[in-house]
Amino acid sequence: AESVRGTIGKAAPGAEARLAEDGELLIRAPWTMRGYRKDPAQTADTIDADGWLYSGDLATVDDDGVYTIVGRKKELIVNSGGKNMSPSNIEHAIAAGSPLIGPVLAFGDDRPYNVALITLDREAAVAFAAETGLAADPAVLARDERVLHEIQASVDAGNRRLSRIEQIKKTTVLPAFWDAGGDEVTPTMKLKRQPIAQKYADEIDALYADPAPRPVNGSQS
Repeated sequence: AESVRGTIGKAAPGAEARLAEDGELLIRAPWTMRGYRKDPAQTADTIDADGWLYSGDLATVDDDGVYTIVGRKKELIVNSGGKNMSPSNIEHAIAAGSPLIGPVLAFGDDRPYNVALITLDREAAVAFAAETGLAADPAVLARDERVLHEIQASVDAGNRRLSRIEQIKKTTVLPAFWDAGGDEVTPTMKLKRQPIAQKYADEIDALYADPAPRPVNGSQS
């Protein structure tokens, strides 16, 4: 079957796929590798006794058996209560409602709730600035009430699609663009999560300075 845009489609004929309890995509097929050469320990970590290959990808599957990759297992957020969450899934959910939103970092490791650093999309921000007569400066745009209102609406909409523990409780809009190949993202626009957490440690700590607000109404449990 053909894949739907944004998904990886169904398992190919002759192959099997399923999700582990933590959401990791498992694959079993005659053509998958038998193991790592002269490395039985790594082989055992990757392929179990029943032949299931642990992909390292976190995925979801719909009622038609169509799979969607939502992140990498090694990038999981593990909060202070020991709950595992995919930051990519959270980031995509809260950013989906506004083209003004650029790269987003969801953070919550060893913390009681999740927060997010939000940046502006350079092209959308420049276009917005031209339409409104503002300077095309992220420091200016990140303080504009219209920009902040649109971003908050996107965060609220995303939170309503997330479970309670996944929801973003607090955000800060950074007065900077994160461009490809910079300190924060790779040339292919993948987040450099650890360097971001270190560079913006003060901003992250500030989001945990006060108690978290109450969960969003209508959220899942």
